Amino acid sequence: MRVLSAEDVRRTVPMSAAIDAVRDAFRELAAGNFVLPARQIFGDGTVLVMSAYHSPSGTAVVKKVGIALDQVPAIRATVIWTGGGEQLVADGSSITTLRTGAVVGVATDLLAPADASRLTLIGTGAQAPDQVRAVLAVRRIAAVTVTGRSADRAEALTRSLAAEFPDVKFTPSTSVDDAVADADIVCCATSSSTPLFDADALPERVHVNAIGAFRPTMRELPRDLLATASIVMVDQQEAALEESGEIIDAVQSGAVENLLELGPALSQPLNPTGRTVFKSVGIGAQDWAIAAALARA
Repeated sequence: MRVLSAEDVRRTVPMSAAIDAVRDAFRELAAGNFVLPARQIFGDGTVLVMSAYHSPSGTAVVKKVGIALDQVPAIRATVIWTGGGEQLVADGSSITTLRTGAVVGVATDLLAPADASRLTLIGTGAQAPDQVRAVLAVRRIAAVTVTGRSADRAEALTRSLAAEFPDVKFTPSTSVDDAVADADIVCCATSSSTPLFDADALPERVHVNAIGAFRPTMRELPRDLLATASIVMVDQQEAALEESGEIIDAVQSGAVENLLELGPALSQPLNPTGRTVFKSVGIGAQDWAIAAALARA
């Protein structure tokens, strides 16, 4: 059995490789090559257990997640991958943030304007840096606005990201409306229970990613945005309709009738115009993708 730390995960699977691995996994998902049991949820979402079995390779992954929003980091997880007589145990927190960023990279590459140059990040928690890394991996971003409720945390994350990407201009902010007003891409990574902005605050042409709300009581996006977007994409419809507060609300209210799944979208022509949305709650195939990449390496 091999045990890998967070540093091992980061060193072995950079963001560009994670995006490729997750993209391939969603193609496999669309082809029917995964068995994905329903996510087990305990303690009102404080403990999650996710699993995935890849039929062609006979490999599987199980992840246990503990979530405490009042702690730093809020997510603590362990991933176990098995196959071919091998077993790998890896830091699940780094895999979770990496695969969540990677799926945003895949969706952004599909839906965001090709000439996008301005990114707004809303949220300064553990998931936030990989959102930026993923978007920068698929678009030539010149300026990033980092927005949070705490000016100190926004400034600290800005300094950290600026050191990592010296050719990109990073600006801290505490005003969401100001930050999204001229954005080409918006990434939401918060635990908010109410929408972070009004649809009217957004430009007419923008792509929005939302990965923070993972319970039916949580919501980052306004209903009006989902109702008027040219494309509303989810990682998996079944998971989104069970866990995503904004998607559940939009579908039940009739604001959204058609949800596009990421896997099938990878093999069909898309015509994203105006505003587009990608909502992810995370599925086991993403964890499998990163764990399989680690095992191969």
